[in-house]
Amino acid sequence: MIANDPIGFAAVLAAMSAAVYLMRVGGYWLIGRLPIGPRVHRMLDALPGAVIAATVVPILAQGSISATLAVGAAAAAMFVARNDFAAVLAGVAVAALTRAMGL
Repeated sequence: MIANDPIGFAAVLAAMSAAVYLMRVGGYWLIGRLPIGPRVHRMLDALPGAVIAATVVPILAQGSISATLAVGAAAAAMFVARNDFAAVLAGVAVAALTRAMGL
């Protein structure tokens, strides 16, 4: 088992790190070779929102009240403050409070 083998763990960690690095470098290399027209530019502008939605929707689909309240608090903070850090802070704080209350 890899968990009990420090050499195997280090090898797996190095392989995963190399794969992530190569994917990132490959993405920069590829985007540098493609012409960025208006269609590609719109797609790249929409990508952060799509990543957030892909992260949040499965959490909300599970139906946890603490997750729903945390996402609602983050959305409200983002709407009011227009600050990503404030939204994350509000979401984490509400999640911690609701879980501490047993919800």
